[in-house]
Amino acid sequence: MNIPANLLYTKDHEWFRIEDDFGYVGITDFAQGELGDVVFLEIETLGETLKKEEVFGTIEAVKTVSDIFMPVGGEILEVNPDLENSPDLVNKDPYGKGWMIKIKITDPAEITSLLTPEKYQAIL
Repeated sequence: MNIPANLLYTKDHEWFRIEDDFGYVGITDFAQGELGDVVFLEIETLGETLKKEEVFGTIEAVKTVSDIFMPVGGEILEVNPDLENSPDLVNKDPYGKGWMIKIKITDPAEITSLLTPEKYQAIL
């Protein structure tokens, strides 16, 4: 299982990558594997400011529909446009082209509550 060392993680299997005051969010390799083939993403929170652990969208796979949660609070600045026509990017490249949202972080202190790769590996 792929758990990149340069990312942070949540207990709900989202990953978080920090770039300056911004963050990118997606689901982990483990999560996409558990879901199976992703067929649709619904993210209608563009422009909204959400709190940590609030639902920012849903992901639909052949097996199930699951909520996707904010790893930290922030304003959703961008939704990955490639996922509209190719939701399977979440399966093919969960840490790269399968990213879901870009946020402006509202409380950088919340980042310290995220899991390191080692701590995430331990909960799997």
